[in-house]
Amino acid sequence: MDSSDLYRDITDYAHSAPPWLQSAVEVFTEYGLLLFAVLYISVWWRARAQAPRALALAVLAPLVTALVYVASEGVKSTIEEERPCRAVAGAAASLLPCPPYGDWSFPSNHSAIAAAAAVGVALAAPRLALLTLPVAVLMAYSRVFVGAHYPHDVAMGLLLGASLGTLAVLGLAGPMTRLTSAVRGSGNPLAVWFTGRGPAH
Repeated sequence: MDSSDLYRDITDYAHSAPPWLQSAVEVFTEYGLLLFAVLYISVWWRARAQAPRALALAVLAPLVTALVYVASEGVKSTIEEERPCRAVAGAAASLLPCPPYGDWSFPSNHSAIAAAAAVGVALAAPRLALLTLPVAVLMAYSRVFVGAHYPHDVAMGLLLGASLGTLAVLGLAGPMTRLTSAVRGSGNPLAVWFTGRGPAH
């Protein structure tokens, strides 16, 4: 895969963009994933008053995201693609410092994490898909904008995160639902606080 030309186009645009936009994208690409942490907590808290499956999906969202991160790191360490901010001749300088040698480029961890988180939250709270899915795509684009990744890195990161995240949630939903029901019925105060008591009867 070679998306060097598109990488040059995007990084050229980044350098011609207004300073406020450059700063906004730099902040978003560094800290935007924290939005998903807030959503994890919000969805989990709401699910404490819902049926066991709803709580199971809420708990699985961050767990599956961690699984996707590990998978993405495994692919990175196998392929060992150099970062475009060092490898692409004639490209504009990256807006953020180029990651050190050995911090490989393919796939984009940020994109994979964002996609997995977006899918996980959307499966737990479908109405939030209108927020989470665009945020994941923006995160992927921001990684190219600041010069950290090739376009094909972020595309594969999105694909890996969304597909593996969906399969993992669907595969683990049943066991996690049964575990949630068991924990709710355990009578342990800390466990019951974490899982909630479910719908009011």
